[in-house]
Amino acid sequence: MAVVSAAGLIAAGLMATGLSGCADMSGIHPQASLRDASTLGLAAAPVAPATSAIAAPAGVATEWWRDFGDEQLNALVAQALQNNPSLKLAQARLARAQAVTEVADAATLPQLNGQLDLTRQKYSANGAVPPPLAGSIRESGMAQLSASWEIDFFGKYSSALEAALGSARAAQADADAARVLLASHVARSYFQLARTQAQLTVARRTLAQRQETLALVQDRVNAGLDTQLELRQSEGGLPEARLQIETLQEQLALGRNALGALIGQPDGALALVPSALPAIKKVAMPAQLPADLLGRRADIAAARWRVEAASRDVANAKTQFYPNVNLVAFAGFSSIGLGRLFEAGSQQWGVGPALRLPIFDAGRLRANLRGKTADLDGAVESYNAAVIDAVRDVADQVASSQSITRQQTEQRAAQEAAEGAYEIAVQRYKAGLGNYLHVLTAESSVLNQRRLAVDLAARALDTQVGLARALGGGYAAPATAVAIR
Repeated sequence: MAVVSAAGLIAAGLMATGLSGCADMSGIHPQASLRDASTLGLAAAPVAPATSAIAAPAGVATEWWRDFGDEQLNALVAQALQNNPSLKLAQARLARAQAVTEVADAATLPQLNGQLDLTRQKYSANGAVPPPLAGSIRESGMAQLSASWEIDFFGKYSSALEAALGSARAAQADADAARVLLASHVARSYFQLARTQAQLTVARRTLAQRQETLALVQDRVNAGLDTQLELRQSEGGLPEARLQIETLQEQLALGRNALGALIGQPDGALALVPSALPAIKKVAMPAQLPADLLGRRADIAAARWRVEAASRDVANAKTQFYPNVNLVAFAGFSSIGLGRLFEAGSQQWGVGPALRLPIFDAGRLRANLRGKTADLDGAVESYNAAVIDAVRDVADQVASSQSITRQQTEQRAAQEAAEGAYEIAVQRYKAGLGNYLHVLTAESSVLNQRRLAVDLAARALDTQVGLARALGGGYAAPATAVAIR
C-alpha cells in the first residue's frame, strides 16, 4: 500500500509539474458527425446500437422465409445457413475479433511470470569478475517469480478494451448481416428458378399451341382454302418455340447450379423442381418506409459499432500522451553453484514503481492521434453512407412492391383482352372470315401477356424478399454481444 501511495503521489506530482513539457495533443479533433433521422427527413429513430435485446420488428420474423409457406425453400435456407463457406468466414472473423477482445481485457489485469535459468559458464580471467570466479567454470541458477501491474490511471487499457469490444460487436453484426444476406440470396435464387420453370411451362404450351395451329393450316391448305404462304408462316413458329424452350432449359440448369453453390452442395439442387409461383404464399409487408426499423439492420449496427470502436481508439491515442505508472515486483533465488540455489542466503526480491512520461517524440504521438482521428471520421462517414443507402433501399423496395401490385392488376385485364382477341381471331380464321396474319398478331399478344404475368409474379416475390432484407431480415441485437471475463 505504501508503494501504491508513493506511485500515486509521484504520478500526481508529474501531472502537476511536468505535463507542460509533455507531447502536445491540442488542435486535433474529429471533423465528421453522425447523421440522424431529422437530417434524412425521417421520423425520429434510434441511432446508437442497443445492448439490450430488441424484438424483431412486426412483419419481419427472424425466419421470415417460412412465411412463404414453401418447405423446399425452408430446407434450402437451412442447408445454406449450415454449409455456406461465406457465412463460416464471417463467423471466423467474429471469433478472431472476440480473441482480440480477450487480449485487450488481459492487459488490464496484473501479470505474473515464472523464470528458471540454469547456466554453466566460464568467467573471463581478464574481465570485471573478481577471483576466485575469474577464469573458472561455474554453474549458476536463478528461480524467480515476477509480477507487474500497469495502473490504468488515464484509461489507456480500458479504452483499448472498449475499442476491441466495439470491433467484436461489429464483427458479430457482420455475421448476422451475412446470415440475412445469404437467406435472401437463397430465396431470390429459388424464386428465380420458379420463374424460369413457369416460363418453360408457357414456352411448352406455346409450342403445343403452334403445333395445333400448324395442323389446322395444313388441313386448310389440303382443302384449298389457304396457300403455301400461310403454311410456311405457321411452320416458322415451331423452331422459334423450340429455341425458347432450349434457352429456358439452359437458364434452369444454371439456376440450379447457383442454388447448389449457395447451399454449399454443388449437386444438391440438380434435381430440384420448385413450387409453382401461384402456390407460394404472398407475404404482407409494411406499405410505408418505417424509419424506426433501420436501426435494426445488422449492417447499420455493424457500422455504428465501428464508430464506437474508432472513438475508443482516439481516446486510447490520447492516453499515450500521459505518464505510465507500472508496479513491478519479483522474488526468488539466485546463486553461483546449483547446490546452493535454494539456500536462505540465495534469496532475492525487489518491489517498486516505474514511471514513464513522454516529453519529446518528434511528433510520433501527434501523428498517431491524427491517424486515429481520421479513422474515426472515416467510420462516421461509412455509417452515414450505410444509413442513406438503407433509406434508399427500403424506399426502392416499397415503391417497387406497390408498383408491381398495380402492374399485376392492369396485366390481368390486358391478358384477358388478349386471350379473348385470340379466340375471336382463330374462330374467324376457321370460318374463313379472317386471314392468318390476324391469328399471328393475336397469338403474339397472348404469349407476351403470359410471359409478363410470370415475370410480374416472380418480381412480386423477389421484391418481398428484398423488402424483408432491407428491413433487417428480423435482425435483433443480442442482449450481450461479446462476453469477457
